[in-house]
Amino acid sequence: MIQRISADVTIIGGGLVGSSAALAMRKAGLAVVLIDKGFCGAQASGVNYGGVRRQGRPPEQLPLSQRAHGIWPRLKALVGIDGEYVPSGHLKLARTEADFAKLEAYAEIAKPYGLDLELVGAAALKTRFPWLSAAGAGASLCPGDGHANPRLVSPAFARAAERAGVKVFEQTPVRDVRATGSGFAVLAGENVEIRSRQIVNSAGAWSDTFAAQFGESVPLTRIYPSMVVTEPLPVRLPVSMGEQGGSFYGRQVARGNYVMGGGRGAALADPDFSRPSVTAASSVMQRAIALFPHLANAQVIRFWSGTEAEMPDGNPVIGASQTTPGLFHAFGFCGAGFQIAPAVGEVLLELVATGQSTTPIDAFSIGRFSQVAAQTAVSL
Repeated sequence: MIQRISADVTIIGGGLVGSSAALAMRKAGLAVVLIDKGFCGAQASGVNYGGVRRQGRPPEQLPLSQRAHGIWPRLKALVGIDGEYVPSGHLKLARTEADFAKLEAYAEIAKPYGLDLELVGAAALKTRFPWLSAAGAGASLCPGDGHANPRLVSPAFARAAERAGVKVFEQTPVRDVRATGSGFAVLAGENVEIRSRQIVNSAGAWSDTFAAQFGESVPLTRIYPSMVVTEPLPVRLPVSMGEQGGSFYGRQVARGNYVMGGGRGAALADPDFSRPSVTAASSVMQRAIALFPHLANAQVIRFWSGTEAEMPDGNPVIGASQTTPGLFHAFGFCGAGFQIAPAVGEVLLELVATGQSTTPIDAFSIGRFSQVAAQTAVSL
């Protein structure tokens, strides 16, 4: 028996972006359906490092990141749990003078956005951060950044949306989606048919397929992060940290486990799935030991990978379709969507309600790829 549903908005993809949008829209009084082919928050939103980080983002992302920065402290009121959110600060270490110069240049660029970055020279590193064993040319501290547990936060947004009245369908893959002239028709799972005035494509690494159905091909590629977690150890690391120009990042949770990432996992024959890379995990541990020698004998108790979407310019796609009224895109966060996702949810509400975002998003238009394609064609 066909289950027919009418809604204001259908959201394809129950990651943190889709779920936060669903919650924001429902709280604004819209009837919303949220569909995921698996489980909400189980893909990129749930397998990432958990960095709640503004430092290091390109300038065009900082207004959106600042908006999200105002949402994270309200997480428990918003979704019912604190998600182990800790505004611990984020420290970026420069190993060389050249890398420290890049941190200094970035601090100047970011100054108008209010990140309050603090540059720490080499002579002060040991005094300020006595737990840091590695030598460095300096560091940049963003005291308001932090980290959270993506395994808790991402599903919590979907569950909060469901409690608010969003119809959530998990393990319900979309079989067909089309514009009807007055809105959209979506066939999902075995027996779900949804009609809605507007639709949001937040399907993560699978968003390019939906965009292409509406004549908007995008150069999305899939990436597979590689993460490791150690056994619980005495708490020593008070901040989330990374390296300028490096591929290592790490944090320690209240239980004592070190959560660290870097490198890539390996795609399986079906590129929807991946497995952790032993090489990447070993590299992460070697980098970690160089920073924290007390990890030399630490036991790695788990390592994992997942599937994320990456765009060639490092920026996501956020905004209205260029071909189809009522269609909005939000995908391609390049492994850095966790922090800004709650703000993207609010922006998507603004777009479906008013057609405009109060936060600048022009740099994330899907139209930038069609312009590149046209320019390339002319030059051939």
